[in-house]
Amino acid sequence: MDLTEFNTLDPGTAVSVLRPALDVPRWIDDVVAHRPYASVPAALETARAAAHPFTDEEVQRALSHHPMIGQRAQGDSAEASLSRGEQAALGAGDDVVRAELARANLDYQEKFGHVFLIRAAGRSLPEILSEARRRTSNPPEDERREVAEQLREIAVLRLEGMLS
Repeated sequence: MDLTEFNTLDPGTAVSVLRPALDVPRWIDDVVAHRPYASVPAALETARAAAHPFTDEEVQRALSHHPMIGQRAQGDSAEASLSRGEQAALGAGDDVVRAELARANLDYQEKFGHVFLIRAAGRSLPEILSEARRRTSNPPEDERREVAEQLREIAVLRLEGMLS
């Protein structure tokens, strides 16, 4: 879909189209309400602005749609399809790195109670592993901010992909 088509969708359809990018109703409603957009960068800027700040409840809702990094998303939902595409770009990777990432995921989840979330696009498996280890040492308050920032980045990248 291109920007012109997105701008002309009825509101209910536009909401459905945006939900896979980030399942946060307030964010979706804000992005839909500001249509029509003059350009893709204008739509992306609105999406970024609407994502500040996320509440803890919004973050938890969004996290429920994300698999552990390095694991294939299951199901045929649009969210699962996007996640599989994003993680496929990581490549097969070294078995040792994948095993270490699985351990880092579990350590992170044990500490914070949810999956480790990171924008996978443009990152290598070793970089993601390094970030998982670094972020596991974060205090909870700092990690909440990092997770929210990663959600913003993922949402904007997904929206950009939808409008390209």
